[in-house]
Formats: sequence, structure tokens, C-alpha cells
Amino acid sequence: MFPIHDDTERIHGRPYLNYALIAINAIVFLWEAASTSFFTDEQAVRDLFLTYGTVPDLLFSNFPAGALSMVTSMFMHGGIAHIIGNMVFLFVFGDNIEDKFGRVKYILIYLAWGAAAALIHSVYAVSTGDGMVPAVGASGAISGILGAYLVMFPRAKIFTIIMAFFITTVRIPAIAYIPFWFVLQVIFVLIGDTSGVAYLAHIGGFVAGVAAGFVGRGMILPKLQVPGGKGPVLRKPPVKKVRPKLEDVVSESAPEVIEGSNYYEIIAEIRGVTDASEIEARYDPDTRLVRITARGQRKYETTAKLPDSAANPVVEYIHYLNGIARIRLTK
Repeated sequence: MFPIHDDTERIHGRPYLNYALIAINAIVFLWEAASTSFFTDEQAVRDLFLTYGTVPDLLFSNFPAGALSMVTSMFMHGGIAHIIGNMVFLFVFGDNIEDKFGRVKYILIYLAWGAAAALIHSVYAVSTGDGMVPAVGASGAISGILGAYLVMFPRAKIFTIIMAFFITTVRIPAIAYIPFWFVLQVIFVLIGDTSGVAYLAHIGGFVAGVAAGFVGRGMILPKLQVPGGKGPVLRKPPVKKVRPKLEDVVSESAPEVIEGSNYYEIIAEIRGVTDASEIEARYDPDTRLVRITARGQRKYETTAKLPDSAANPVVEYIHYLNGIARIRLTK
């Protein structure tokens, strides 16, 4: 199964950092190819990977100085198929993680996922006697992206090419696609696959990504310090949620207003709606408020404040996808 794109819409513009990561990987790969006569010079390849790849024995014997290799190794690849596969996954899934976390947090957790994957693989490699075999590739960090994506966008559809005895395209829910991929990694570890792929690094990065995804969604309970600053750190007990009645008015997070050269765009989170036809937006010139209502499985009502310079804007269209409504008004 080869992913092509997903249907998760970004909110904060183009994913320039994700593009930059892909470009850096591509540039480094071209440098590798030039330095090794396109990987035909075996000694040059070995020297390159021993210098910049993660060598488990050297990592632990020269720690923390050797920890830099955990970063350099995640921008190197062992062949054209290796880098193409990784970059496709990074392109398909990474943009939404950047959009969700923001650029600064995204680059930090991307590097952290790659380092965690390299560390877990190194522990395993040393225990099996393969401590001098260098590991390279962005797979560990990208596995972290997949883990976070599964938590944050489980309902997203992944447009996928399937190649078996035939070639076809299907849309597979992320909640089915990504767990299937993860189970394959576990199976390859259990059967002792000898292809040279660091499947345990994939598993380690994925688990780290799932953890970051839960933190990003705010699903980790906040810690509660005992008064006086002493004693154990406890967690707040879980609060039982009461399911609202359908007739109750439900308000999600406050809408975000974006002003363009000739338009205003309102981004609102609305749940319990199947499509844009169930959403209505009206502008009140007296208050300069846009009143947004929805009549789906749950009733929804909120307002968005336009700038004081707004002069009778007109609702141009309403677009709805994966719980996010985009309401465009022309100035």
C-alpha cells in the first residue's frame, strides 16, 4: 500500500517546514550519491555511514558526544527506494502534524522522535551483537509522525495505491491504515526479519509519536502538586462527562477570524454536522458579529467578531471537512 495524499485540511497555510525537511533530505541524498559514486563505492559508503550514521556500540561508548549521530543519521538514506518511500510518507502525513503543533514544536518533536527511535534500535542492536552496523534513515522520525497522526486524525481518509496482482486506488481510514502498518512492523520484528530494516526503530518512533499525539490533544491529565511543595505528585481524578442532550446548545472552541486583502475567513470547530448544508452564517451590521448556527446531530451556535473596518461583508461560501468549518465573506 502506497499513500498518495489524505483529506485532512490544513488551517494555518502551507507546511513550509515540512517542505524544508524533504528538501534537506533530498540534498543530503544527492551529496551521498556524489560521494559514493551513487553507492557503487562500497568503502566510501561504509566510511560515510560509520561517520554520520548511528553506530550503536560507538553511541554508547562515546555518549553523550556520540549522540549527534542520532540527528545526522535521520537525514541520510541507503538508496533511492529508501528515500522515496520515506519522503512520500513525510509529505502525506507530516504537513498536518506541522499544522497542528506549529513549526517550532514540530521540528523539536520530529528530532526527538528520530532520536528515540535510534536509541531504542541501538539498545536492541547491541543486545543481538549488531552494535557495529550503522543505522540511517528518517524512518524513526516519520514513524513518530504516523503515531501522532493516528491519535489526532483517526477519521481521516488516506488515498492509497494498492499494488498486488492488480493496481487500484482506495480511500482507507487512518484508524485502519496506520495500525495495519504498525502491526506489520511488529510481525517483522517477531519473525526476525534479516532485510536490514530497523523495524524496532519504527516501533519506538511510533510509540513516541502516539504519546506526543495524546499530549497535543490535551488528553494527559494535569499534575496536581500537594500543598506546601512536599510529598508525592498526584493526578486529578477523572471527571465523568455528561453527554449533552440534542436540544442543548453546544459551543466548541472560539472561531478564528483571518483577514485577507478582499475577504474575511472564519475558522470554526463544529462537531455533529455531516456537511456544510447544515451550517448557516449571518452578518449583523449593528454589532459587526457573524452569527454561526448549525442543525446537525447537535445544535451549535456561536459568534465571530469582525474588525471595526468591516462594511457589510457578504457570505460567499461555507466549506466543511473533518469537524472544521471555513466561512468566507467578501469585503
